[in-house]
Amino acid sequence: MQSRWISRGQCPCGESSKGYNIHADGHAFCFSCNKRFNNVGEAKMETGFQKTGEVVDMQNRITNTGDYGSITDRRISEQTARKYRTKIRQDGSMITHHYYEYFNTEGSHVATKVRQVEGKKIWSQGNIGDALLFGQNLFKSGGKYITIVEGEIDAMSVYEMLGSKWAVVSIKNGVQSAVQNCKQHLEYLNSFENVVVCFDTDKPGVEASQKVAQLFEPNKCKIVRLDYKDPNEYLKMGKAKDFVQDWWSAESYTPAGIVNLAKLGDELYEEEYCETIPYPWSAMNEKTYGMRTGELVTFTSGAGMGKSSIMRELMHHILKNSNDNIGILALEESTKNTAFNIMSVEANQRLYIKEIRNQFAREQLNKWQKETIGSGRFFAFDHFGSIGNDEILSRVRYMAKSLDCKWIFLDHLSILVSGQDDGDERKSIDVLMTKLRSLVEETGVGLLLVSHLRRPSGDLGHENGKEVTLSHLRGSASIAHLSDSVIALERNQQSDDEVIACTTTIRILKNRYTGETGVCSYLHYDKKSGRMSQIDNPFEDNFENEAQGVI
Repeated sequence: MQSRWISRGQCPCGESSKGYNIHADGHAFCFSCNKRFNNVGEAKMETGFQKTGEVVDMQNRITNTGDYGSITDRRISEQTARKYRTKIRQDGSMITHHYYEYFNTEGSHVATKVRQVEGKKIWSQGNIGDALLFGQNLFKSGGKYITIVEGEIDAMSVYEMLGSKWAVVSIKNGVQSAVQNCKQHLEYLNSFENVVVCFDTDKPGVEASQKVAQLFEPNKCKIVRLDYKDPNEYLKMGKAKDFVQDWWSAESYTPAGIVNLAKLGDELYEEEYCETIPYPWSAMNEKTYGMRTGELVTFTSGAGMGKSSIMRELMHHILKNSNDNIGILALEESTKNTAFNIMSVEANQRLYIKEIRNQFAREQLNKWQKETIGSGRFFAFDHFGSIGNDEILSRVRYMAKSLDCKWIFLDHLSILVSGQDDGDERKSIDVLMTKLRSLVEETGVGLLLVSHLRRPSGDLGHENGKEVTLSHLRGSASIAHLSDSVIALERNQQSDDEVIACTTTIRILKNRYTGETGVCSYLHYDKKSGRMSQIDNPFEDNFENEAQGVI
């Protein structure tokens, strides 16, 4: 005959707290390690090999073991122990077990939680799921204060230290179930004028206290900031007065991110670290005050406007004006081409063109290589084939956190979303931009992003020098919303004037740092050197010549 199952607990092998099953005939079987244990015995069934602090329903029946008395190991008086219906078992003068009684709404004793002092093993008898919060049966609803703690001992400790004046209850099953426990009895808790949460100072306790506080209307719930691990530590150390002070100093819960500016004090004048590097072109710095880490800057234009050239200039400029590492995710070129692009700026030659590169001796090429990519400060993503957004994000995070890249270039956004299965480019860009924005906030990296423009309406396209607006950004308004700056490049490639055809107008469409927008600079592309250099406005001379009939 199959033996009746009694309980489950922690396997002696340490593998499982769920798969170890104890049966009435005294044997146990662990489904994790596939081992049978014979002659487990009543004593072992009682403790059930629990993990420290773990609560497990051991049996449906409730035993009446234990007597009232002072809980001397925790400095709880007998009066308080009787109040909370807590009993102890002693071996001589030594307390071996605590017995915490739980009641339901009808006042019936429905469960007992047992704590074995040695080893700190905990288990429950009866149906604790149907029980009220520990101590809830002792206090009528509608009082002035109620304090919620995360353990029976803490409940009795707080009750004593507050002079037995206010209601104090404990959640039933550990801090991980705090929100669920409080939700079950929210009407009761809300009946009090003030709710005070006093959980442990460890990370789970702090997080749970904030989640519980969110269950209540603003200013109703206060959170105690403890100087010691838990309330019982105060009681054992004889620091009840310190606890009372901390309790009265509890502050109303404020959701994360909400700050009372009056409390900033001297912090107001403490500068947050933010590395700034000027742009290579002085006219751009007048409106932007340079490039900053912790910002997302989007460069946008049509094809052939000089995006790649400007990216090369910026990479080289950062190399020469800082000691920062630089990450590059150029999704439409090989790492070899990326390397030659950077070397080209140093050489003032378009080395990315093989015919031009072959004009120079290897010794000269090695010199340019050593002075740029040979510095060990450039890290490029060797990409081939299709790629998902999550993979890109993981590479950016790795570059920022593991390779200590302070500046990361991503060229370009459109290629990342062009191959999405759902075909919804706008939605894909929304998701990606949100994640990129979060990544910038997480890592503090300066992210320079390249994005394309959609085709404007009308006959005049961007290749003819059409002025760019934020509405021309391809795919989604989130690019503009989530970028700190949006910088557009304009160029009339079809102009008969060689200077005009090679001049890129830099127009700032968004500038969160200073608020200044508009045209800020004109960059001329030298076809021989491949460099972009700042020039005066070439269009003014043409306008004057047209007015005088010269053109």
